[in-house]
Amino acid sequence: MIEELRTFVLFAEEGSVQKVAQRLPLTQPAVSRQIQRLEQALGVQLLDRRQKPPKLTPMGHEVLTRSRDILDAVKDLKAIATVAEPEGVFRLGLVNGLAHDRLAGNIAAVIARFPRLSLRLASGWSSELAEQHRLGRLEAAIILSDGSRFYGAAERIGREELVVVGSHDSAASSARQALTGWVLSPEPCDARRSLAARLAQQNRPLVVAAEIEHAGLQMALVREGLGLGLMPKRFIDRHRRDGIVEIDAIGGSLNLDVLMLRSPHLGPMTKVADTIAAEIRNFVAGQDATEQRGG
Repeated sequence: MIEELRTFVLFAEEGSVQKVAQRLPLTQPAVSRQIQRLEQALGVQLLDRRQKPPKLTPMGHEVLTRSRDILDAVKDLKAIATVAEPEGVFRLGLVNGLAHDRLAGNIAAVIARFPRLSLRLASGWSSELAEQHRLGRLEAAIILSDGSRFYGAAERIGREELVVVGSHDSAASSARQALTGWVLSPEPCDARRSLAARLAQQNRPLVVAAEIEHAGLQMALVREGLGLGLMPKRFIDRHRRDGIVEIDAIGGSLNLDVLMLRSPHLGPMTKVADTIAAEIRNFVAGQDATEQRGG
């Protein structure tokens, strides 16, 4: 229908099938057929063919005005779809386990690259963010997964390796480790769920000594010997001097996939999602990163 409208508008401007055929380019019979198809689709006569060359009927003049409006609207839509610089609001969900103050630099890099973009950032647990994404309330979400849940067309952008940490005193005594509880984030923390599954495989209970949302307080309690905790392996070296050491208390480390969920209708915002994915990938890889909780 768009091609027929465009041909009809050109005919009104040129007043000749021959000239329209030269501009498109089409054969003259093809031009005539397009105008006839438009007449059939609308159920009206657009041209008075008794005149040579044919002239627009009164209805033809009205349809001409509407046709130009439609073609202008289509042009505007194409301009929106092909805009080079993403603009508008981008709603991003970030899993709590990656929500650390050092990430602010990575977020700032995204904003600096797209000055016409307004970023709306919200943190939460993976299951919550996945649901928000499913409902169309987020353009993208960064979540963690231990593989036990299916997240559809999620894009894997990294891996988070978590290790058990404790104080120097707890590291020196395996008996003390057995009696020590865990300092963890509340449910539904992804790392906590993965830890519980590992302990269940070993027929061991998960004894929670403290449920703390704040990563800094978690590590402070671990340092004081109030329990064992979980930490990204890449942070061990910088925390060893603070009295926190890695402990092999569960038979190895825990691994979580870092996934990105994207809206299928991002359009120009795809560039934004790609940039965010790259920044998160760098962050998880340990570039310019500091302390981060593993929940």
